[in-house]
Amino acid sequence: MPPPADTARDVEAGVRSEVGAVFGAYERALARHDVATLDALFLDSPHTRRFGVADEQQGADAVRSWRRAESGVPAGRWLDATQIQVLSGDVAVVTTRFGYGSTPASGRQTQVWVRTATGWRIASAHVSEPLR
Repeated sequence: MPPPADTARDVEAGVRSEVGAVFGAYERALARHDVATLDALFLDSPHTRRFGVADEQQGADAVRSWRRAESGVPAGRWLDATQIQVLSGDVAVVTTRFGYGSTPASGRQTQVWVRTATGWRIASAHVSEPLR
């Protein structure tokens, strides 16, 4: 039997708030190239997956290695049309568009967040830019 409607709405609102806060922390860390925080926000699992614009990593170790070799995102990154879709009390998907400076949105980002004993973590991420 599904939970009462008020309870389901409360769970969804709580997850949306929690994931919104941790997604904000991720974006701040990304802007500062705070590798330690970015590493901590990815699920420490060999199943963690990240597809970048021109790269891909399988497993948390590969994501960490890639992150250390990268110089970070360009300054002036901004987000547009960010949405948090709550799939359950323990899983949410964040989608957003991003751009840099005064240019139109040029990229798309999707993250699957899962609740763990140590907090919300990214289990899967996909970053893309349309072909021009």
